[in-house]
Amino acid sequence: MTDPTFFGYGSLVNLNTHDYRQPQRRKIDGWRRVWRSTTLRDFAILSVTPDHGTTLDGISAQVPNADWAALDDREFAYRRQLLPDQTAIYEVQDNIIYPADGPHPILRSYLDVVIQGYLREFGQEGAANFFATTDNWGPIKDDRAAPIYPRHQVLSPDETRFVDDQISRLVRA
Repeated sequence: MTDPTFFGYGSLVNLNTHDYRQPQRRKIDGWRRVWRSTTLRDFAILSVTPDHGTTLDGISAQVPNADWAALDDREFAYRRQLLPDQTAIYEVQDNIIYPADGPHPILRSYLDVVIQGYLREFGQEGAANFFATTDNWGPIKDDRAAPIYPRHQVLSPDETRFVDDQISRLVRA
């Protein structure tokens, strides 16, 4: 029996944040990333929303013995759902999305983790594509010096420059 798989499109792309088996680069059609503010955290988190015109790059990996407990615990603000090929994807639960009176900030330490993963797995083009296939960009809180995100990683100087350059492009847009 083959272990089930999940599709990661954010921090799970950074292989330094987990040890799930046989991670592989993968694309899925019909989804777009979106930053969501929730009632559970004071910062925005990544989610997905159906979008027939978008293809996402990400990582697919096995969940040994179908033991979802650790991944479900990590992704506690999300509901796990199955794609047509039975791969699981996590989407923020509708009942915890914060009311539309202003977005929570995006933590730079969280964004750093995600982009580091995309740079390492998909290169600069793939990391730039992350920005192009993600909506709902709000304010970015610079917590890099004192990271709030629990799975933060140290970026190389080149990774840091890339993230900072992309953020400056967002501000100009």
